[in-house]
Amino acid sequence: MKSEVISALKVTGLDEKSITDLIEIPKESSHGDYSFPCFVLSKKLKKNPVEIAREIASKIKSKEFEKVEAVGPYVNFFLDSKKNASDILQKIIKMKDKYGSSDVGKGKKFMIEFSQPNTHKAFHVGHIRGTSLGESIARIREFSGYKVTRVNYSGDTGMHIAKWLWAYLKFHKGEEIRDDESWFANIYVEAVQKLKDNESGEMEVAEINKKLDEKKDSKLIKLWKDTRSKSISAWKPIYKDLDVKFNKHFFESQTESAGKKIANELVKNGLAIISDGATIMDLKKYNLGVWVLLRNDRTVLYSAKDLELARNKFLNYKMGESLVITAAEQNLHFKQLQKTLELMNFKNWEKYNHLGFESVRLPEGKMSSRTGKNILYADFRNELVQAAKEEILKRDNIDEKELNARALAIAVSAIKYSMLKQDTNKVIIFNKEESIKFEGDTGPYLLYSYARANSILDKAKYKASAKIKIDSININERTLINELSRFPDLVVEASKFLSPSGIAHYSYNLAQTFNEFYHSCPVLGSAEERFRLCLVSCFIQVLGNALKLLGIPVLKEM
Repeated sequence: MKSEVISALKVTGLDEKSITDLIEIPKESSHGDYSFPCFVLSKKLKKNPVEIAREIASKIKSKEFEKVEAVGPYVNFFLDSKKNASDILQKIIKMKDKYGSSDVGKGKKFMIEFSQPNTHKAFHVGHIRGTSLGESIARIREFSGYKVTRVNYSGDTGMHIAKWLWAYLKFHKGEEIRDDESWFANIYVEAVQKLKDNESGEMEVAEINKKLDEKKDSKLIKLWKDTRSKSISAWKPIYKDLDVKFNKHFFESQTESAGKKIANELVKNGLAIISDGATIMDLKKYNLGVWVLLRNDRTVLYSAKDLELARNKFLNYKMGESLVITAAEQNLHFKQLQKTLELMNFKNWEKYNHLGFESVRLPEGKMSSRTGKNILYADFRNELVQAAKEEILKRDNIDEKELNARALAIAVSAIKYSMLKQDTNKVIIFNKEESIKFEGDTGPYLLYSYARANSILDKAKYKASAKIKIDSININERTLINELSRFPDLVVEASKFLSPSGIAHYSYNLAQTFNEFYHSCPVLGSAEERFRLCLVSCFIQVLGNALKLLGIPVLKEM
């Protein structure tokens, strides 16, 4: 249908790309299905855009349109509503779970690295944003035809590990090692607090870090391995809740020796220099400052490790495109990494991309794993699950197993939707009370809309059919159909710009449009029951597809 509009607008003399870029979808269905602004032609034709709009509208004759009219400087196109509705609904019914998918990425490989919790530290609310963002982008790219490889990369060596081991050996020696994130987080916070203004303690930590790097102290290495294993184990229930799986998990300990070798080669090749005993990349002439690869005691920093990780990804996994998602505070680091890869004449360096996201804060301020001023994922999840249970029990009395399952789905929807609806360059102020509400711009509202639509079909015992009889279409039905038709284009856009927020906003708009339709257009018992049931069924399908791309589970009953 859009191609018909583009074809009709060739009377403007513009090329197809220019027309496509200018076409708009009006906010109000009463202004048509598509609209073309004539401002761009005003200078070229030396005419008032209102006059130009009238001239264009008078020239277009097509059976595909119910009406073409000029309103001010716009040409508005009204499609053949019955044919348009039939085509869109039949496509949704036929494609089902694949509606909205495309082959724009066919034959292309895409590796995405995200989540990156460090061992021996908290997996807190801030980690959820990167995890949710990465999983959603991976799903959107897969839906668009890409072959996607999900990878995780965790810091399991370095100063934060040395600090944790120092505190354990100093204050918790012999204590049972647990696969409990709060236990690990508390010891790390304790280490940071007790090392403040503690010069001898800092020296002891530096010595532990050096021993870890040299791997000569067998007792220390055993403690590191045992605690590392338990820390990693503590992530499993988190990833299960969030429905996230990885194809490969890299660890900093696997990149240390090779990273040191790369740093030494950079010095040998004249790209890096030794400064005060440290190995650095002097990138000041590129306005990227100094990038330190090795400390003056020759221990490896994560910059050198990242060079080895990049080499490993491209050479051993042969990725066509690689994306790393981290907090925005790492933006400079990744610019320095990419510039260093370029100076190394690293093949495909420009395809090693980075997406930084801003922090998640609570109304009372910023979180920090160093000070303990954060909320652990487990505590956060449990609070939201409890709030969801209270809401469910206000409406229904169900057994405990079903209550737990529904409450977890609602909690996950509240968390993920609040993380994904915001652009990555915006700080999120997470309000638990607002996020769990069953009305408004929230994840639970989307699940409620999905469940409400399912209850209509259950009452009608409806079964989808490709045969659709349409006698007439009112404005609410037309608006819902047009909203359903937008989904495939939005997925392509989200895949291109690596941005799930558009899918999140679309899901909310679609749910709102459906609820307006539901309140204005009786379904069961109406003369248009079969057609309207078909509309409800297609809404369920499209909202379900959208929520799946966001990694949000759906519920047939709330």
